[in-house]
Amino acid sequence: MASSDGGAPAGQVNLASLSVPQLRSVQTRLTSELEHLTSSHTKLRAAQAKFRDCVNSINDGVTGSAKKGTDGRDEILVPLTSSLYVKGRLTDREKVLVDVGTGFYIEKTAEKAVAFYNDKVTGLDANLQELEKIVQGKSQQLRIVEEVLRQKMLSGEAVPAQTAGAAAG
Repeated sequence: MASSDGGAPAGQVNLASLSVPQLRSVQTRLTSELEHLTSSHTKLRAAQAKFRDCVNSINDGVTGSAKKGTDGRDEILVPLTSSLYVKGRLTDREKVLVDVGTGFYIEKTAEKAVAFYNDKVTGLDANLQELEKIVQGKSQQLRIVEEVLRQKMLSGEAVPAQTAGAAAG
């Protein structure tokens, strides 16, 4: 995005040529982008954890050992959230309903359901790695802008604009 040396490559801005207000504007924009990307990263991690929970639920509750209820059917605890469970009974250990998004469910075998959720976890992992690279790049850009801004403030480049405003008032 930006270079602090004299000859900025095409498509990049020489930060030293920007005024203090322009640098502050770039700093604000980068900070906002960084906050948004960090929030997205957190949401993707949460989604990944939910998919892993689905795999664990299938492995522990459906294909694992469940205790028999009074009616002879397998009893399980069905996770509604990561900390809230309700009692349930398995009618079929071979098939489960898989949430494929936007309220749509598909019946799959337990093995295919685990594979489906593992694919989701793997896909999110790739997205998270890419997002982490972008966050690191934006963080580096922000540090550079802040350093150039600090240098301009120390050199007194912001002072003439402030004194001129005070003299006019």
